[in-house]
Amino acid sequence: MGLARLAALHGVEAAHTPPEGVPVPVPEATLVAVLAALGVDASTPAAVQEALGRAESAARGPLPPTVVVWSGEPDPPALAALPAGTALSVALEGGGESEDWRTAPYGVHRLTARTADGRTATALLVVAPARAPGPPARSHGLLVQLYSLLSSRSWGMGDLGDLAELAAWSGRSLGSGFVQVNPLHAAVPAGPGGISDPSPYRPSSRRFPDPVHLRIESVPEYAYAEGPERERLDEIRARAARLRASVLDKGALIDRDAVRTLKHEALEVLHRLPLGPGRRAAHHDYLATAGRALEDHATWCALAEVHGPHWRSWPPGLRDPRSPDTARARHELMDRVDFHCRAVWLTDCQLAEAAGAARDAGMGVGIVHDLAVGVHPEGADTWAHGEIFAPGMSVGAPPDAFNAHGQDWGLPPWRPDALAASGYAPFRELLRGALRHAGALRIDHVMGLFRLWWVPEGGPPGAGTYVRHDAEAMLAVLVLEAHRAGALVLGEDLGTVEPGVRESLARRGVLGTSVLWFERDWAGGGRPLPARAWREGCVATATTHDLPPTAARLAGDHVELRDRLGLLTRPARQERLSERADVEEWLRLLRSLGLLPEDEPGEEGLIRAVHRFLLSTPARLVGVWLPDTVGDRRPQNLPGTWDQYPNWRLPLADADARPLTLEELADSPRLRGLMEVFAAPAAR
Repeated sequence: MGLARLAALHGVEAAHTPPEGVPVPVPEATLVAVLAALGVDASTPAAVQEALGRAESAARGPLPPTVVVWSGEPDPPALAALPAGTALSVALEGGGESEDWRTAPYGVHRLTARTADGRTATALLVVAPARAPGPPARSHGLLVQLYSLLSSRSWGMGDLGDLAELAAWSGRSLGSGFVQVNPLHAAVPAGPGGISDPSPYRPSSRRFPDPVHLRIESVPEYAYAEGPERERLDEIRARAARLRASVLDKGALIDRDAVRTLKHEALEVLHRLPLGPGRRAAHHDYLATAGRALEDHATWCALAEVHGPHWRSWPPGLRDPRSPDTARARHELMDRVDFHCRAVWLTDCQLAEAAGAARDAGMGVGIVHDLAVGVHPEGADTWAHGEIFAPGMSVGAPPDAFNAHGQDWGLPPWRPDALAASGYAPFRELLRGALRHAGALRIDHVMGLFRLWWVPEGGPPGAGTYVRHDAEAMLAVLVLEAHRAGALVLGEDLGTVEPGVRESLARRGVLGTSVLWFERDWAGGGRPLPARAWREGCVATATTHDLPPTAARLAGDHVELRDRLGLLTRPARQERLSERADVEEWLRLLRSLGLLPEDEPGEEGLIRAVHRFLLSTPARLVGVWLPDTVGDRRPQNLPGTWDQYPNWRLPLADADARPLTLEELADSPRLRGLMEVFAAPAAR
């Protein structure tokens, strides 16, 4: 009982309840390991009792670690419960002090309470709007994995120039209100002779973008290169054209490492060219704004060039970003640090240009950026902020109907206690960076604001447990930063979601994600959920990057693919029959609603009917998976695979798997036919 009580006081659950509804106790060894990662010794009964005493004493204090004030709502219970005669003062975020917390502006402040009996306590005070900004109007948009969208100008993978073109074209020609992209975070580069992880969801840093997304020719200095620099850039560009042709004409997979090498070489040339006075001033402004966070990131990049991308294997003195050895190395590598700082700045400039292209095209929302749920354990973020990551832990998911053994994602979690002690500074900084050029921000696995499944290193995923954040504080910081940026927040709330989470998110204006095939009336027998019963506060889609494209779903191709790869959990015939029955049930509903006209037979007609249904729901945003517009049948990511399937490396293609350029996409009759659904009067 003592261990369970100690765990509860630190937000660690001693049992979890799977979908079947029968609580499963967490192994004691897991509780001990997780508490150790939180800095709590629970290795012996005596240690448990000592730690329990400290935790219970802290819990009896007059203030919790964080107090949240929502604008226009009743006083927070923690303040209402303070003893009579308690004096409160607030040290404001921007400087200065206030004696009345009710007059504190939006922000993250420091609250001090002095009770009549002489006790003093401090807490973080987060003052936030009651809700995040909402969509200006109902709209539709395209969902795309940017790397997959090659144009006749890109260097072997889609880039920010392609994103700007897609936004300008779809906003003006299709009436799209947004374009949603995959995370553009900085990746962990490949080591010598190695291959980098292609997943956008396991980055080195979530704080800064990856220069691999740059359109090199759009860097202003490129136009002024002469002599040897021009010859070198022309030679690199010719190699880039061959790489692009290998993907578009020869069917090669997207090779990020090859693209990264080419762009790195080009940036080396551009780095030698001087910036004009205005550009130099803008660069310095960016450096000042990004501050130490960018210097740390660039230092990691420079050290990775010398010692490899896995910092835990670096010389001991370099594993600490604040050590004297690191300071000396930073000084010795200052030119490389400056190179990486400038590369990030150039990427930020092109992100701003893409956002501007979306606004100029009349998009009501604009570019929707994606925030991954975590980072690589040996990347720049864990090196720079090791104190807030839980050592020896990885984020994952408990066993469920789809993964009988659970999942280990290989992403180290933030320590909730360290995050709160820092005033949520890393979270706030992360959000500001992600929202900097975003019309909206998608939060991957948004349930992680409430709790995450921690798996002790070396143990099976099923032997993990949930660790809770202060969800009220996390939500308040999120809403506050979204308000400051004037951006929407979209939450990916698919999969196992504990009761109350969707309601809490909706109350704060965070839109959810609703995927057609998962929307069923489970209380009414599991039939397809009627359109009128869908929630308004969501992005409604037919599929996502982790699911089969709609053409594959309708034809059952995804079952055959999983069968070939040995991924089915039941006999193939049973799986085919179940999937066919599922599809037929939806098609019957579409026909009964008159959404599947007889003059639109075949696959294209079915896909149009699916999107007519999405438009008949009250969803504020309707997303169209870009591969669905041209009949691409291949999923961009097949969960549960690594080298068995080319995850995150497929270019956009047509129904015959022939790669398509952005220019061909814009001229596609099939795309035009699908998007006419959104131009119909009923869609407005």
